[in-house]
Amino acid sequence: MTDNPVAPRTSPSSPTSLTPLALLGTGAMGTALARAWLAAGHPVTVWNRTPARAELLAAEGATVAASAAEAVAASRLVVVCLLDDASVGAALDDADLTGRDLVNLTTGTPAQGRARATWAEARGARFLDAGIMAVPPMIGDAKSGAYVFYSGSPGLFEEHGDTLAVPAATRYVGADPGFAALYDVALLSAMSGMFAGVLHAFALLRREDIDPRDFAPLLVSWLGAMAPAAHQAADQLRSGDYGKDVVSNLAMQVAGNATLLATAEEQGVSAELLTPYMALMERWLAEGHGDEDTTGAVELLDVRGGGAPGVR
Repeated sequence: MTDNPVAPRTSPSSPTSLTPLALLGTGAMGTALARAWLAAGHPVTVWNRTPARAELLAAEGATVAASAAEAVAASRLVVVCLLDDASVGAALDDADLTGRDLVNLTTGTPAQGRARATWAEARGARFLDAGIMAVPPMIGDAKSGAYVFYSGSPGLFEEHGDTLAVPAATRYVGADPGFAALYDVALLSAMSGMFAGVLHAFALLRREDIDPRDFAPLLVSWLGAMAPAAHQAADQLRSGDYGKDVVSNLAMQVAGNATLLATAEEQGVSAELLTPYMALMERWLAEGHGDEDTTGAVELLDVRGGGAPGVR
């Protein structure tokens, strides 16, 4: 097991064994996963609620099971990639999971991952939950940057890590089965905020004689230059010192927000993608944190209170 819980693990160039596996769910992502394993020579049994979708993989060497229970019976390693957590329970309701290694690639929440782990273990299976950081075209392409978070049984990951790394690189993030989903959703949440900013930026320009294709490289470069600030925020969060290494303090940034809002008004653009964050900054400023970085506003987002273990 790697000492770094999020260090990537990639598929070996010459796997020493080709583990058979069962894959439940052959939608766009499931099909991409199946094709990657088949291309690498792994025996794959597939099942899908709509049989025609699974049959498409038969021509590529997959064995098609008539039921989810039949697919589970075919292999000790069982991978599930379905619509949601409820569909996982429904598909596996009649399956015998005794002695199986169940890997859940279905998108879910941390609580669902933990509950599903307890559910699987009660049925005699080891369990890993996962969060896929890729879209289907990236699967099976070693140069795409695709990877998957895994959390749960360390023994399962250690035994099947090479097989799991065939479609995409793997990052094991801990024995807590909720962590894979938490990492996944945390990154997707950050991405959502970034896309909101990108959309607002283009909205400011769209009625002017400015080609968005000319502006896009500037936007990408600027966001890339700003992204490393996450390291400073992480250091401040870990130490609990939100005034550490401040470059532009909260008071300055709140004052600067007025220009952003005024420009949006001049350009006839709604500021609704910006104002929630600005309001949070103003609340933290009102509590007397003007000389600190904006990172401290995280305290206002923690509705349970208490902060992180061992911090502050």
